[in-house]
Amino acid sequence: MSVHTSHPDIIKRLKRAAGHLKSTIQMIEDEKSCLDIAQQLYAVEKAITNAKRTLIHDHLDHCLEHVLEDNQHASDAVLNEFKEITKYL
Repeated sequence: MSVHTSHPDIIKRLKRAAGHLKSTIQMIEDEKSCLDIAQQLYAVEKAITNAKRTLIHDHLDHCLEHVLEDNQHASDAVLNEFKEITKYL
């Protein structure tokens, strides 16, 4: 499997999410306000959502596109993969 140009960005987003999650756990342990904790959880959720979206869009733009260009007979398999991956959007 080759490294995609989007992977460094995805790694940054996931590390950001991990940092937010670690902060959230600490906030709960420190008995911070529910509003502050909810805001931090929202940041975790957004970071993960953005990483996932970037990964899926990169896959659609590069991996599936190249398969379709290279082999018309693989179109059924590619279409099925497209349908499967879009469930995660």
